[in-house]
Amino acid sequence: MSLFIATAKVNASASCDTREFPMLLHGQCHCGNIAYRLAWEPDPERIPARACDCSFCRKHGAVWTGTPEGALEVDVRDASQLSRYTFGTHTASFLTCARCGVPTVVLCDVEGKLHAVVNVHTLEDVDPARLEQVPASFGNEDAASRVARRQRNWIGRVIYREGVTAPTG
Repeated sequence: MSLFIATAKVNASASCDTREFPMLLHGQCHCGNIAYRLAWEPDPERIPARACDCSFCRKHGAVWTGTPEGALEVDVRDASQLSRYTFGTHTASFLTCARCGVPTVVLCDVEGKLHAVVNVHTLEDVDPARLEQVPASFGNEDAASRVARRQRNWIGRVIYREGVTAPTG
């Protein structure tokens, strides 16, 4: 848990101006405690959505998306209502709102830099027809392969903040 907080402070000083991108998506958990802005480049006709077959994602109905060229700003209003859950290889932290129960973002620290994906079911005002859902299975990956895949494919510019009282958008 402290690994992600420490990394977030380093990443918060990095350049991640989501206003410079052609497509800006907003999302949040049901109650709004965990909110994000995802800047996507280039503006896709379809948004890839990976339906992981692990037990956590299946049981929560979570489907994930991200783009390595994008930028993500995650704001948590009340960190005491945030649950960070790891399992399996313990190489990623699922951010789930303890108040409303929605898994919203997954973070992975790769050599001191955060990478992330967002749950497509938390996107606001996105036509579901734009989502291109494909099955994904990562159960045969070892920890090193899993982290390398995340470094290649997940959002690589991430700012994570706690204690934000108003939306950033």
